[in-house]
Amino acid sequence: MNDDAEDPPVEERIGDALRAADQTVAVAESCTGGLVGSLLTDVPGSSDYFDRGFVTYSYDAKLQDLGVAREELDDRGAVSEPVARQMARGVRDAAGTTWGAATTGIAGPTGGSDEKPVGTVFVGVAYAGDWGTQESYSVVSRYEFDGSRREIKDQIARQALRDVLSEVESRAD
Repeated sequence: MNDDAEDPPVEERIGDALRAADQTVAVAESCTGGLVGSLLTDVPGSSDYFDRGFVTYSYDAKLQDLGVAREELDDRGAVSEPVARQMARGVRDAAGTTWGAATTGIAGPTGGSDEKPVGTVFVGVAYAGDWGTQESYSVVSRYEFDGSRREIKDQIARQALRDVLSEVESRAD
């Protein structure tokens, strides 16, 4: 699907959904380097629901800024399900937002392996339920995208927004 053809684009739809639910989002990005936050802030009025973004490209940044466990980074590497989950939870909790979203992947053109080829990404989404409700949760999805580094980054960023939008809409039902 060509996201540029979506009408309205995902960055507008997520804004409408968050505003309608009176909810907020923060993002933790590795492979997308701030592109998710940039897409969110392309929408006028995004300050109503977008709190902040962390670009945590290095292992140290993930550990220090988001509280990602050193053991997970050592055992599984940054491009992994547990790291994406901890990044999403970490940014949600650091920002005090309703939602946290995270991207960690391999944008290429090098750095891939048989297990994790170029274009592999894990997108994490974390929800903060009210204290005592046990409703907080996080989900992670793995995707593989093709294209140039720039095309892969764009696809990842838009997929992250679609994943958050899907979760926001499922909570609204």
